[in-house]
Amino acid sequence: MKAVIFGSIGTLVETSDIQRQSFNKAFKTLGLDWYWSKDNYKNLLKKSGGANRVNYFSNLKKKFVDSKKVREIKTLFFNNYLKNNYINPRDGVLEVIEYAKLHNIKIGLASTTSIENIDAIFKTLNKKIEKKDFDFIGNNELIKKVKPEPDIYIKALNDLGVNRDECIAIEDSLDSALSALRAKVECIAFPGLFHVDDDFSYCKKCLNKLDISIFEN
Repeated sequence: MKAVIFGSIGTLVETSDIQRQSFNKAFKTLGLDWYWSKDNYKNLLKKSGGANRVNYFSNLKKKFVDSKKVREIKTLFFNNYLKNNYINPRDGVLEVIEYAKLHNIKIGLASTTSIENIDAIFKTLNKKIEKKDFDFIGNNELIKKVKPEPDIYIKALNDLGVNRDECIAIEDSLDSALSALRAKVECIAFPGLFHVDDDFSYCKKCLNKLDISIFEN
């Protein structure tokens, strides 16, 4: 094993409900009488990308909205929350990172979210995990096609200088796991709060807490 690649920012910090609440605040700010309950949002997460979820929902409501504008305002609320609140890493994440560093295993973050979101995640982690811990950090500006397309994993493999059979991916949702699998990288499912019912049967294993067993063949 030469590298471990965390996929989404949600593999480091549980952010699903913070994002849901941020969308609801954005709707209110824009004068929309929309509200996404936990069940609503869980179903909408089957669509990759915040703007895509907004577009899908607007079609259901038969009301045109500027999905990019909604996402921008949502991102402001989301990042503001993270920058003003400290959140602990998800269970086992620190253990995996420390093990990787101790054994000279490269660490990647194959995210296709915005740079602003990534910066906010490291802010909320309050130096428990830092950018310098990673040998590669992806974002949506590095690739043309976001997940579930494999582009970000191909970029990560190239930048880390490892072959697809020399690393393991960790992903929190089905769409993100498909991105790794389409790049032919074995994937450990680490479901986020709203993804526990996703079908991760194609993954190597599914864990609710990470541990160093992920490095075993």
